[in-house]
Amino acid sequence: MATWPDVIVEPPGDVRADVAIVGSGPGGAVTACTLAEAGRDVVLVEEGSLLPLDSAPAFSALEMRQKYRNGGITVALGAPKLNYAEGRVVGGGSEVNSGLYHRTPPDVLEHWARDFGLAHSGPDELAPHFAACEQDLSVGLLPGPAPAASLRLHEGAQRLGWSSLEVPRWYRWAPDGSGLGVKQTMSKTYVPRATGAGCRLLTDTRVARLTRDGGRWALACEPSQRGARGRAFTIRARTVFVAGGAIQTPALLRRSGIRPNVGLTLRMHPTVKVVARFDDVVNAPGMGVPVHQVKEFAPHLSFGCSISEPPHLALAMTDHPELIPAVREQWPHLASYYAMSDGGVGRVREIPTCRDPLVSFALDDADLALLADGLAKLCRCLLAAGATALYPSIRGCPPVRSEADLALLPDVLPRDRTSLVTIHCFSTCPAGERRERTAVDSLGRVHEVPGLHVADGSLLCGAPGVNPQGSIMALARRNALGFLGGA
Repeated sequence: MATWPDVIVEPPGDVRADVAIVGSGPGGAVTACTLAEAGRDVVLVEEGSLLPLDSAPAFSALEMRQKYRNGGITVALGAPKLNYAEGRVVGGGSEVNSGLYHRTPPDVLEHWARDFGLAHSGPDELAPHFAACEQDLSVGLLPGPAPAASLRLHEGAQRLGWSSLEVPRWYRWAPDGSGLGVKQTMSKTYVPRATGAGCRLLTDTRVARLTRDGGRWALACEPSQRGARGRAFTIRARTVFVAGGAIQTPALLRRSGIRPNVGLTLRMHPTVKVVARFDDVVNAPGMGVPVHQVKEFAPHLSFGCSISEPPHLALAMTDHPELIPAVREQWPHLASYYAMSDGGVGRVREIPTCRDPLVSFALDDADLALLADGLAKLCRCLLAAGATALYPSIRGCPPVRSEADLALLPDVLPRDRTSLVTIHCFSTCPAGERRERTAVDSLGRVHEVPGLHVADGSLLCGAPGVNPQGSIMALARRNALGFLGGA
C-alpha cells in the first residue's frame, strides 16, 4: 500500500549516512526535507508503515488500528487517568489529526524566553519559518461555510462577547469551488520532497537505542512489530535528530543512557468533553472537522468542537450509558465539544525489557478546578448557542439544560468519575539556555552530547495553549537551518 515504494530502503546490512532522523512526523519530516534539499546524506527512520492518506476513512476504527500506536489505546497513569494518542505511521500525527494550525502565541514565546532562556525565538524571528511552512502546506481558511456544529460554538461565543475564530488548516482545496480538498500531511508534502532530494526512508523500523561508536552514532534497529520478518541492523551516522514525539523521544534517549532533564516535564492539554443536543440539525454524514475555537480565556483555557461521527458520540456518552442507544436516532442533533487547559505535569520513564515506556501525569486540585471552570464556561457558551441539553464526561453528573443547572457542575473535577483525553503532548526535552531546567539548547542540541539533536514537540518549553504542530515545524525548520549554517 506504499505511496512511493521505490523510496523505501530494504537494508541488506548496516546503513551509513551523514544524518539519521528518527521519526517522520512534522518535526522529523521538516528536518529531513530541509537537510536533504541542502544536499546532506539523510536517512529517515519510521517505526510505522507507509500508508496512503485514504487507506482508511478519517477518524475511523480502521484508521486507529492502522496508524495509531497500540490502536489508540494509550493512557497516562494518574488520578484521573488521561487517555492520549500517538500517530505511528509515515507522517506521524499529521496523518491522523485535524490539520488545525496555529502560530505560537507571542505571550507564550515570551514566557519560554524568560523562564527557559529560549533564544532567538521571538515572533519576528520565527515569522519567516512559520510563513515558509504555511506556504508549503497551503495553510488557509475554509473555502466555504464551516460545519453547523462549528458555527454553533462560534455563535454562542459571539452572543457572550467572547473571542472566537476559525482556525486555519493545512489543506489544498479543489479550484472548482466544490469545497473538496486534501489534507497536506507530511506524507503528502515534506516526506516526498525529502525522498525526492535523495533521503532514504526506512519504514516499520524501531530504533532500540543510541550509542557512540568511533566518533559516530550507532542506531540499533529492529523490526517494529514483534515477530515480524526482518533482521536487526545498525545505522551509523555522524549526526542524529530524534523526532519520535514527546513520548517516544525521551523513552529512546533514556534507554540510551541520556537522562538529564529528559522525560521529567511532560506537558499536555488535558481535555474534558461535553455532548450537546440541539433541537435543529447540527450534524450530517461526513460533516468533517469543526474549525472554530474560543480563545477568550487562552492560553490557560480553550474551547472547540470535536469529531462528531455517531461512533465518536457514542464513545463520548459512555459516562451516560443509559443514553447511548439514543445516539443512533438522535445523532443529527448532537455534537461533541471540549474544554482544554494547560495544567498538569507528567513523566516518561523507561521500563527494562519493555518496548513501551511508563507514562504518568498528575493534575493537582488547582488544575482540576481550572478544567471545571472551563467546563462550566463551555456549557454556558453552548447554552447561549441554543443547546437544549448538555452531557459532560463526568460519570453520574446530571444533564445541564439551563443556566441555573450550571450550579450542578462540580467546582473541582472529581478524580474518580471524570474522563479526560488529549491529543497534544510536549515538553519532555525542553529547549533553552537555562541548563538547570532544559535538556537541549535553543537549537535542539542535547546538552553535553555532541551530534545529538531533538526535533519534535519534546522541545517545546511548556503547553502552548494551541494546536502545537505549527510551533514544532517552525522550530524544526529554524534549527535545521541553524545546523546547516554551523550554528
